[in-house]
Amino acid sequence: MNEFSPVFRHFVGGQFVSGPDAIDVINPATERSIGATPEADAALVDQAVAAAKAAQVAWGRLPANSRAAPLRAMAAAIRADIPRIAAIVAMEQGKLQPLAQMEVWITAEYLEYMAEWARRIEGEVISSDRPGEQMFLFRRPMGVVAGIMPWNFPFFMIARKVAPALITGNAIVVKPSEETPYSAHAFAEIAAASGLPDGLFNLVNGRGAETGEALVTHRDVDMISFTGSSAAGSRIMAKAAANLTKVSLELGGKAPAIVLDDANIDLAVGVLKASKALNSGQACNCAERIYVQRGVAAEFRDKLAAAMGSIRYGDPMGEAPIDMGPLINRDAVDRIAAMVEDARGKGAEVLAGGTAEARGGGYHYAATVLAGTTPDMHVEQRELFGPVVMVHEIDDLDHGIALANDSEYGLTSSIFTNSLNAAMKAIAELRFGETYVNRENFEAIQGFHAGVRKSGIGGTDGKHGLYEYTHTQVAYIQT
Repeated sequence: MNEFSPVFRHFVGGQFVSGPDAIDVINPATERSIGATPEADAALVDQAVAAAKAAQVAWGRLPANSRAAPLRAMAAAIRADIPRIAAIVAMEQGKLQPLAQMEVWITAEYLEYMAEWARRIEGEVISSDRPGEQMFLFRRPMGVVAGIMPWNFPFFMIARKVAPALITGNAIVVKPSEETPYSAHAFAEIAAASGLPDGLFNLVNGRGAETGEALVTHRDVDMISFTGSSAAGSRIMAKAAANLTKVSLELGGKAPAIVLDDANIDLAVGVLKASKALNSGQACNCAERIYVQRGVAAEFRDKLAAAMGSIRYGDPMGEAPIDMGPLINRDAVDRIAAMVEDARGKGAEVLAGGTAEARGGGYHYAATVLAGTTPDMHVEQRELFGPVVMVHEIDDLDHGIALANDSEYGLTSSIFTNSLNAAMKAIAELRFGETYVNRENFEAIQGFHAGVRKSGIGGTDGKHGLYEYTHTQVAYIQT
């Protein structure tokens, strides 16, 4: 496949399927088209689901260890092709090359990690109240999974849904984001050559309103795994309700970070700067609200403003050294600019950044620090999903925890302190799915990435993420 002139296709029943160009794919660093992808209609979605349903029966009956080999083959093929795939990710999503290479590498790691679970999927023996009766709990595959992808980590997120689905005996139909189909096509080529039986992995391109809706409302889809915004997750859940289809939703965040007066300020500033530069702040984990104890607030503000102001941004495929790439599209720039201007107009102070780049040079917004924001401002209520952070002063840890918990979201949180007691108190009282202490907000594949409130239902990674793709069956045997 030519890196700069891709031919986008669907992948259904083991075959690549062409279609008329429907959706232009834009390089966000140059604002130029890199190709156009077809859009799957309801009929093609039907074919993909039917292929998955037919293939899943025999796949689900195999011993779990027999399902591991194709995952390992995919991982090996990815490792052998990291530079090319990373260039694809960087071009279509705007990610810096080192981060793109890390994304591709961790995708191979994830496939191998989930393959290792083949011999570790466990049921239970349950004590019975009846003499001579045995009770067993089994974990069974859901059947056909619909995996609906985001654009921010477009290659890794496919493996994050495909690997646990396949190893537990399911078939899957993937719909990548229309912003980043190139990575998905590269993954499909690797899956096609992995020895995976036809129909177990299918890819249909298209928009959420068309292709996505056909998937989530399909009566033969047994589970929907979605990563994206809270608003989109709510719509998917409502659509899935008609068939009572199981949903696993990894949604948005509004991550708080608490910095106490005993913290290593330089460490906290460095981590939080990196959090906003990482993927241009386009990650649901990234800290957006910082609560700093008054004794160190002035020092922290000055250092963070200087650090954020030093972030260089530009084209990840260019020669100039940069720290941050573009946002995904023009709408993202306009949305963030509108929220910052709303805050500025209502009295917030801009300590760094606060400007958008000219339209001709990519979808850039400068790394920004705001102070003096209030609850009536959009930046305080909505997920920013960009390189903007707000700094607040707090009296003590209790004050910081109360403000951190005052949010509709509940995905990640963090605290910077040298006090073990303070760290443990924060872990106990912060109402978030993850809490990080003196480090970046970035999860491990063996953990469980899950949120509460409007940050989602269910979760991914580790044993608990694997079991999301199963249902239970209890057998009662009277002897």
